[in-house]
Amino acid sequence: MYRFTKIKDIMEKQNTKLISISKAAKMLGVSLNTLRRWDEVGSLKSVRFSPTGNRYYLLDSLEQKLTDVFSMAKQWVFSSNPPDINDKYFCPDSSVFQARLHRLESEIKIQPGLEEEYSYITVIVGEIGNNTFDHNLGSWPGIRGLLFAYDLKNRQIALADRGRGILETLKKVRPELNNDIDALTMAFTEKISGRAPESRGNGLKYVRLVITDLSKNILIKLYFQSGQAALNMQQGDTELGVFKPEINFTGCLALIKF
Repeated sequence: MYRFTKIKDIMEKQNTKLISISKAAKMLGVSLNTLRRWDEVGSLKSVRFSPTGNRYYLLDSLEQKLTDVFSMAKQWVFSSNPPDINDKYFCPDSSVFQARLHRLESEIKIQPGLEEEYSYITVIVGEIGNNTFDHNLGSWPGIRGLLFAYDLKNRQIALADRGRGILETLKKVRPELNNDIDALTMAFTEKISGRAPESRGNGLKYVRLVITDLSKNILIKLYFQSGQAALNMQQGDTELGVFKPEINFTGCLALIKF
């Protein structure tokens, strides 16, 4: 107890605040088990005053985690009780998304090295974001809207929705589909037509063509997850490696790095 009190006093004098694991979980919108797992793999280390002692977290580390756009997106879609999202990162409807996509295009085209090829990035973001609103129209199972956040300094863009997901979307035109992996594979590889003027799935097929195209001079990487299926993709990939991720959720999650 003396050692704990002494270290805690030192940290307080240095204006470094410690947060209990329960308060940290609430702040990030994740479970206690998720925090323990992050601690074990090193993605968010805790402070412990003995090998078996309680976990505490530095407030600075938690705030930094919240500013990571992909971490923010994951926390929002994975949590059963999602944290509130700043209006700066949330698009409640398609018109707001289009306005912010236009702003992204204006900002990204002046980035060094992207003056000629910025359109590859904006078309990918546009296709994924438009899918959210087109495929959930009138039937949102959860929070209506799209998380759309980007960090041009670190060159990453995150999109996330709590909609129906790829499987439930494609089952409307392909009722024989029965799992997320088959649905995600189909969405990125096959031309799928629904009732006119719908064109379900074709946008993600186009996203794949843009990302894997060898003729462009920019390397773009995509992580995409829907339900119990995910994939990683980059320039030159010929095979679609769909796998089962650790966490399952309803909706879609994407990270674009360039």
